[in-house]
Amino acid sequence: MTSAGPPPIVFVHGTRFSAGQWSPQLGALGTEFPAAAVDLPGHGSRSAQPWSPDAATEIIAAAVDSLGHGPALVVGHSLGGYTALEFARCRPELLRGLVLAGASASTRGAWATPYRWAAGLVPRLPTERLTQWNDRLLRRRYPADVVAATISAGYAFHTLPAAWGDVLGRFDAGAMRHVDAPVLILNGEKDTVFRSGEREFARAHPNARVELIPRAGHLANFDDPDAFTSAVRRFARQLPVRG
Repeated sequence: MTSAGPPPIVFVHGTRFSAGQWSPQLGALGTEFPAAAVDLPGHGSRSAQPWSPDAATEIIAAAVDSLGHGPALVVGHSLGGYTALEFARCRPELLRGLVLAGASASTRGAWATPYRWAAGLVPRLPTERLTQWNDRLLRRRYPADVVAATISAGYAFHTLPAAWGDVLGRFDAGAMRHVDAPVLILNGEKDTVFRSGEREFARAHPNARVELIPRAGHLANFDDPDAFTSAVRRFARQLPVRG
């Protein structure tokens, strides 16, 4: 497969969110690049679909195909970043570049213990209360135009245990050896947990670099949408033709 010109961009959301997470980026980049955001299994418009990594990979592949123009730049945040690593392993011919945002920490070993505990706790809490907490948090921290689409789409709390169960214990810097494309590791400066392995991830790939969004946390594309979008734009413009 040969690609030329601006790469298509496929955005993959993080835990419990939906394609709506990427509304700031789609609005800013859609005039220059063919772009789409997907709902992973069990999330957003696919709320009733059971989670599985195979299904997630096929959803990303279908989005790449729908945009045309050859292999795509895949931008994944948190759960979406680890899912994008699996996509890179399974469908390398569809990947022109990869942005890992908040997804450069090993999910193996003791690090995963509190997240396994949280994944087990979430189903025991009332969905209505979890929704209220999340809505209140997003509205308090971010402008309405940044989070409105996320809030409107709702949250996939019911899918969280299966999705985290798949990711925890599965990924470390060794996953980078399966990525046959340039990589940008794009983290919020203050996301100390999910950027904890960024140096190891970068060293494990011959064409990877780290960029930080100043003063941003785990939700870097919400904390500073313009800086996050600019970083993705610069990286996309620099991607070589693949073929």
